[in-house]
Amino acid sequence: MLSKKRNKVQAEFNMSSLTDIIFLLLIFFMLTSSMVQINVPLPKSDSTTVAPTDLAVMIKLDESVSLNGKATSWDVIEKEIASFVRYSKNKENATISIIAESGVTYDKMHTIMKIASGLKLRAILATQPHKGHGN
Repeated sequence: MLSKKRNKVQAEFNMSSLTDIIFLLLIFFMLTSSMVQINVPLPKSDSTTVAPTDLAVMIKLDESVSLNGKATSWDVIEKEIASFVRYSKNKENATISIIAESGVTYDKMHTIMKIASGLKLRAILATQPHKGHGN
């Protein structure tokens, strides 16, 4: 019995370069999605601490409020923060960054601090350093 050898061609696809590209895209979108544009003058401070933040509450001089860059109202801000924290992966160490335009009344900042305290979140006030300090 004569048996013939058959050469079977196997098509192979190397996935390593594709996974590298997907990994880089994932890192890019993770970094850019958490950035919040701040285009308001902030109160000045001597503090140089930089802290990570999970969500940002911006209060403008006209007392409008936004959560992570999306406009909202004072009537529902607590519910929206609670909802965000409920579905967050960082529930135990969640931090709210309060970005208040220079001149905003303390009452509005205090409202957000009370919400954070009630939800057992850390709250930090965003400030800008004095010119010439620490440079």
